Amino acid sequence: MMAEAEETGDDAPKKKSKLPLIIGLVLAIAGGGGGFYAVQSGALFGGESPDGVAAHEPADMMMDTPDVAFVPIDPVVISLGEGTAARHLRFRAQLEVMPLYKEEVAKLTPRVVDVLNSYLRALNPGDLENNSALVRLRAQMLRRIQIVTGADRVNDLLIMEFVLN
Repeated sequence: MMAEAEETGDDAPKKKSKLPLIIGLVLAIAGGGGGFYAVQSGALFGGESPDGVAAHEPADMMMDTPDVAFVPIDPVVISLGEGTAARHLRFRAQLEVMPLYKEEVAKLTPRVVDVLNSYLRALNPGDLENNSALVRLRAQMLRRIQIVTGADRVNDLLIMEFVLN
């Protein structure tokens, strides 16, 4: 009987040590904290922009923004398509210009509206359904505007409203 008692005592499962689990948990927390610090400080994925300013610096420490002016373009409503399937595009934008050229560009806004109106009327509703359509259209419109006003007069076209009904 004693032999049987010794055998059952040896077969009892031993408890595993929790030390590897604790070490793994501590290393995971340290790695997560180190990764967060590296990304937050700009050491990882931050770098510097071409002008030498760190990408994640607070706004008050960044260089001053360039002095620009904005020239509003009159809103345009355009019919797209024909017959009962006609849809309407409501478009409103502003031109980003250097303050020196604001008055000159403002005088040319009727020509700008004419160019935009002509371009947008030539579009089909299918041209506007693609996800990247607005980016492509914006580039096309900006190029046409720069031809009318002069390439160095208009820096950018800011689309304020682009609604297809």
